[in-house]
Amino acid sequence: MNNKLLKSLLSVLIAATLFTGSGVVSSPYASAQQDSPVAQTPSDTSPQSGDTPEESIVEIPAPDASPEDNESAQRIADQLADTSPSVVVEGQKNLRFGEKLQVSIALKNIPDTVAAEKFVIQYNTSKLEFQEVKAAGSHIQIVGQQEAPGKITVITANPNSKLVSNQPIIIVSFKAKAAAGVDNVTVSAELGLSPDGEYGTAGSSTLDLEIEKGLIGDLNRNGKIEIGDLAKLVHYFDLTSVDPQWERIAEGDFNANLKIDLADLAILARKLLDKPFELIETTVADIHAAMQSGELTAEKLVSMYLKRIDNYDSQLHSILTVNSHALDIAREMDAEYKATGKLRGPLHGIPVIVKDNYNTVGMPTTAGCICLQNNFTTTDSFMIQKLKDAGAIILAKSNLHEFAFGTTTISSLGGQTNNPYDLSRNPGGSSGGTGAALAANLGAIGLGTDTGGSIRIPSSYNSLVGIRPTIGLTSREGIIPLALSQDVGGPMARTVADAALMLDVVSGYDKNDLATSYSIGRIPSSYTDYLDVNGLKGARIGVIRDSSVMGTNSEVIRLTNRAIAEMERMGATVVDVTVPNLAKILSYNSLSGTEFKFNLNDYLNSPSIGPDVTFKSLSDILATGTILESQRSSMVARNSIEVLETEAYKDILLYRTRTTQQSLLSTMADNKLDALLYPSTAAPVGGSAGSANRLSPFSGFPAISVPAGFASISGRPDSPIGIELLGKPFDEGTLIKLAYGFEQGTKYRVSPELFPALTN
Repeated sequence: MNNKLLKSLLSVLIAATLFTGSGVVSSPYASAQQDSPVAQTPSDTSPQSGDTPEESIVEIPAPDASPEDNESAQRIADQLADTSPSVVVEGQKNLRFGEKLQVSIALKNIPDTVAAEKFVIQYNTSKLEFQEVKAAGSHIQIVGQQEAPGKITVITANPNSKLVSNQPIIIVSFKAKAAAGVDNVTVSAELGLSPDGEYGTAGSSTLDLEIEKGLIGDLNRNGKIEIGDLAKLVHYFDLTSVDPQWERIAEGDFNANLKIDLADLAILARKLLDKPFELIETTVADIHAAMQSGELTAEKLVSMYLKRIDNYDSQLHSILTVNSHALDIAREMDAEYKATGKLRGPLHGIPVIVKDNYNTVGMPTTAGCICLQNNFTTTDSFMIQKLKDAGAIILAKSNLHEFAFGTTTISSLGGQTNNPYDLSRNPGGSSGGTGAALAANLGAIGLGTDTGGSIRIPSSYNSLVGIRPTIGLTSREGIIPLALSQDVGGPMARTVADAALMLDVVSGYDKNDLATSYSIGRIPSSYTDYLDVNGLKGARIGVIRDSSVMGTNSEVIRLTNRAIAEMERMGATVVDVTVPNLAKILSYNSLSGTEFKFNLNDYLNSPSIGPDVTFKSLSDILATGTILESQRSSMVARNSIEVLETEAYKDILLYRTRTTQQSLLSTMADNKLDALLYPSTAAPVGGSAGSANRLSPFSGFPAISVPAGFASISGRPDSPIGIELLGKPFDEGTLIKLAYGFEQGTKYRVSPELFPALTN
């Protein structure tokens, strides 16, 4: 840096120090309107060289002046003012929220000796979001920049050229927020002069603004939502926030996931149809569209679901605990959205039903057992925290088969949960509380866990979509374990799209679950990218018809064959396959019988356990006599296992897993398959779910259950049945693609008639 430039910069910095008391205010603009900076010249604050000291100035009364004299004096004053350095601030004055505002800052009447400048830009943080500042030309160097809420300070230098009056020096970019109204941006400037290091001011200037809220979805800015807006969104489909063109379509990112995807198209299509919001069978996209149109708030949505729980759950017994803070959280979400115009994340304001074996701060985590009804954990499980970070609201904790060991969903704390399609039947399990609640529209989306079928069985029996992820895709941290070698948490939803969106949110590496390290580099940018209505076209799917997997129930077989025919109609090739070693694989027991005691004892001694929980082992729990009586004998048997590392255990853990993985992968490779297919449950609700659900946990591979229709049962209501697709490890995207194509081509899910919309 040459001495001339250094001296000029020092003069600016010195001026910044000296001007602390000159009226240049450092507090944020938003704090008070009267704090706007009022620039003063140096002569306003301190005597300059050669000035008469203030104490010696004697005021002499001016003689009476004629009107002509006054007019002449004013002309002279105006001429002098016109020749003084001043700030010029220009930019678009009328904005709509979400629009980018570029404020151009220049100087006029600039002395030739100006070599450095200091600009202070003040703005209202509730109306504008600062984005960047850049030099307006190569002759300008930004040599210093400081940001504070409502205030940006920029120091520039022009070492090799003179400034030109009214020529922009810097460009400051903002984004208009949703808080509409009148406001302004105020800029003051100080000048550093060379060669003597003198300084001066250029006063201040204000750009008045008016921000309009505008019509959400009006991408073409013509005051209405029309097909052209959808066409524009389609043009930018798959664009992400890292693309240079992002600003052109950013306001079309309705679900706030920094990408233009199918959910955004669905939200805009709903606006185009002007479809009124309906709670029954609503989706995340529907909810966000209604929120963005102003038709719905998170508070109203939570209230609607709470009303349904209050009116209907006495018949279902699906809910163990309602979140007493849900409405307060919803109000906070609404206030945040009103202030920023942005959704916090892809699940902003979405009420979630959570199986009650996930640690959830502020709510008991019980596994359905009376013994843990005071287990208020000190931390959230990893997956619950990810839901909250994405904007979800934990609405309620659902009943489950006690300690997740069973498929009928009965517990000492919650009793028997009923199936919403037939209240005399169970909903499957162990995640049956989540399944029943979602099917009856008591919540928007839900979480289950799966050790041997506990997501997919209740999904089948409640006409839901359930995803059991690859072991390692989602974290098991903070989940009451059944058998960690097989346990995994995953989404349950009424649609494939919502399940895929949930999987986006809850997947990922967790340092507290080393198995999730396998997922690094194997998670796509979004599972919603696989939502292809033509997802079955060109696919190859293998059907396992062995009776140990398919079962023998004629209705289930009929529905499976119908599903196969539908897939073929939609472009898939479906072939029968034989899985080697199938009988051997299915002869093995689940590890829940072996690992449970040891895994549970570890959980009971973890730092996050509720301080009021005094139990430290399964033995302590059994001693209370509070455990579900029908499970007592099996729990006693599990508690009698003294050592985990037995030869039998090692055989199951190693040989069973390896054999299952190799057999499934070789079947898919030999037949060039995208997935394997079989019924999610081998019999309608009330019968045996069968053994097919073991293939996924025994291998660790992913599987998805999707509604396939209703089985006819003589003298009883029809029973929902699902088909299951099993894929390669970490290939959930392909399963979602196939399931979505099937779902969209069939639309087999039907809401239970016993739980209609409530009237106001």
